Amino acid sequence: MNPDNQRDMRPLWGEDVKRASKTLALLADEERNSILLDVADAIIDRQEQILAANAADLAKMSPENPLYDRLQLTPSRLEAIAADMRNVASLPSPLGHITKQKTLPNGLRLCRVSVPFGVIGMIYEARPNVTFDVFSLCFKSGNACVLKGGKDADESNRMEVAVIKDVLANHGVNPDVVTLLPATHEATAEMLNAVGYVDLCIPRGGRKLIDFVRDNARVPVIETGAGVVSTYFDKDADLEMGRKIVYNAKTRRVSVCNALDCLIVHRDRLADLPALVAPLAPVSEDKSIVSQHSTLNTKPPVTIYADEEAYAALSGRYPLLQPATDESFGTEFMDYKMAVKTVSSLDEALAHIDRYGSGHSEAIVTMNEAVARRFQQHVDAACVYWNAPTSFTDGAQFGLGAEIGISTQKLGPRGPMALEEITTYKWLIEGEGQTRP
Repeated sequence: MNPDNQRDMRPLWGEDVKRASKTLALLADEERNSILLDVADAIIDRQEQILAANAADLAKMSPENPLYDRLQLTPSRLEAIAADMRNVASLPSPLGHITKQKTLPNGLRLCRVSVPFGVIGMIYEARPNVTFDVFSLCFKSGNACVLKGGKDADESNRMEVAVIKDVLANHGVNPDVVTLLPATHEATAEMLNAVGYVDLCIPRGGRKLIDFVRDNARVPVIETGAGVVSTYFDKDADLEMGRKIVYNAKTRRVSVCNALDCLIVHRDRLADLPALVAPLAPVSEDKSIVSQHSTLNTKPPVTIYADEEAYAALSGRYPLLQPATDESFGTEFMDYKMAVKTVSSLDEALAHIDRYGSGHSEAIVTMNEAVARRFQQHVDAACVYWNAPTSFTDGAQFGLGAEIGISTQKLGPRGPMALEEITTYKWLIEGEGQTRP
């Protein structure tokens, strides 16, 4: 598309969404909560329709695709989505909070108060749960939302938005407060160039999507999503704790941005490496190790790409073993794959993370508090863990309700973005006729 034409683009939906966003300021928080609760009920009441639409999307994707799990909705996942929405409804409103106030020497009274952004645009891929999550957070915080999902989840997204709009209409609320765009490249270009209509755009997906949005947007953008995640197993780490942390971080859901991509191991613990990664192996292999933790082995096995020293330690003791290449490190696998890097010190582990990390989530397993504190102080990431898996990087797990994304940037919100992170503020000034000299 010609850049000059992009600059002149006026989205057909722009005026309607902007107008609808103004009506949200008239809703009391109690009414917003009531609507969210009704949407949560509708998710369950209409789950057959939602699951049928999702089945149509799933039919177009191979179950072997790592994104299949991310795309799939189930009754239990819909129950969880509805529960998250009810939780958002129960949270305090993020609006109208006085974050700063003072009286100047001239008598002017200043008050800084939290307010909505207005219209938030969301671009995401094969994640139909995001449709409900984004709506709940935006609606609770007084923002209208423009959604641009991927073609893989288009049937699911359209059914979900239809459910939301029906509830809004029943409450007499303008349904344009949530708008789903076509799953096309042209719709993406419209959103990224919707100056004056979209106040903030949030891409949620892989590095390719995020880079494209950042490089092409004329509206403000907050980067979220892409995570190249490491866990450092220190020389003073507890083996049993490490086994559980590595297994959970890698296999809980491999297609999410907080999943483990690289295990960094201190050279002094290479003898423990086969036992450390044993839960990731096929259950039938190395039963002398795996049988002790057979309850862990409920997921597909993980292919390990090991550097030279780790490969030697695992050779003959781990079945799905490949030599690492330069591309093995710094890769967000989003699959049952993991790299292993051997280091001789904490400094070497930190240097590896500095080079390959994406600023999302990093973890250390150690019983040495001084080492852990230094790791947490040095690592430049939104979330830095000590003796816990990176799988906890999640708005709901942080007690924030559902999340709109994980911000990996430093300007503005960082880490899980929930209600407070999608509000801004304005200054209210009161006087008695003062004038400036």
